[in-house]
Amino acid sequence: MTTSKLEVLTPDNCQIIFIDQQPQMAFGVQSIDRQVLKNNTVGLAKAAKVFNIPTIITTVETESFSGHTYPELLDVFPGKEILERSSMNSWDDQKVRDALAANGKKKVVVSGLWTEVCNNSFALCAMLEGGYEIYMVADASGGTSKEAHDYAMQRMIQAGVIPVTWQQVLLEWQRDWARKETYNAVMDIVREHSGAYGMGVDYAYTMVHKAPSREKSEHETLPPVAAR
Repeated sequence: MTTSKLEVLTPDNCQIIFIDQQPQMAFGVQSIDRQVLKNNTVGLAKAAKVFNIPTIITTVETESFSGHTYPELLDVFPGKEILERSSMNSWDDQKVRDALAANGKKKVVVSGLWTEVCNNSFALCAMLEGGYEIYMVADASGGTSKEAHDYAMQRMIQAGVIPVTWQQVLLEWQRDWARKETYNAVMDIVREHSGAYGMGVDYAYTMVHKAPSREKSEHETLPPVAAR
């Protein structure tokens, strides 16, 4: 393993690409619950926004087959250009290669559909031809079967891809809870997207630290009435 792969991800040493996070592609995903997939992808996008990670969004055959990128993902990056392609492999499109080069970061975090096609071909080509390090976000990507996803991940790992999860990336970027400039934003992402971890944070904030509940509207709680 090269020394550079021993470096943790930081907000300064990486960029991120979202590949084909589109509904028709998601319809074919069988390796992960699709709502979980979408939750994880949007959580990862919000993390990238908080830490100002250079971000690329690429799509394939939007009008003719795949449909538009999840609105929740696009809303994280208002006004962000979308790189449309015809090729299954994002690396084949010059716009994508130019965008990667312009971002100037050799570590590339990848979230995409499908793992065994678009993610796999992009990862192998970007490593071979571009000299990039690929960090594949396994739970913000999906394949057409569990086997398709798992064996694609194994193939990429054997080739030198680093497997990660979305929450791992988020917390690696944060690294130290003393970094108060991003603390609250990270906790907001955790509470909204991190399942039991987020529920635990909500519980600790409100029940232990007596912070107000985070719902945006007020609710009246009626006291219990004893049984008769």
